[in-house]
Amino acid sequence: MRTTATSKPLSTLAIALALSGAIAAASLPSAAQDMSKPGMDKEKCFGVALKGKNDCAAGPGTTCAGTSKLDYQANSWSLVPKGTCEKTASSTSPTGKGQLAAFAPKKA
Repeated sequence: MRTTATSKPLSTLAIALALSGAIAAASLPSAAQDMSKPGMDKEKCFGVALKGKNDCAAGPGTTCAGTSKLDYQANSWSLVPKGTCEKTASSTSPTGKGQLAAFAPKKA
């Protein structure tokens, strides 16, 4: 079988693109992993993240991870070890602790 001069660069490009895709997929943040997988003993905890340090859900005007506008924002969450959320301090929570769902912040 005879190969042409263009077949080798094309196959090299295809390999390079495939490797780039595999590397990009492997470097996705761990917070984006499915929390239902075994070993993912974490839960969403609302009202405990510092400004810009949330894992996701930061309310109107924000998009996702790292976009909370306030410390302890009541509608943004961080992943915490399962069972620790409601023991973690939150200055905006009515109970003074993190919550398993978004809440209305207490008045200062």
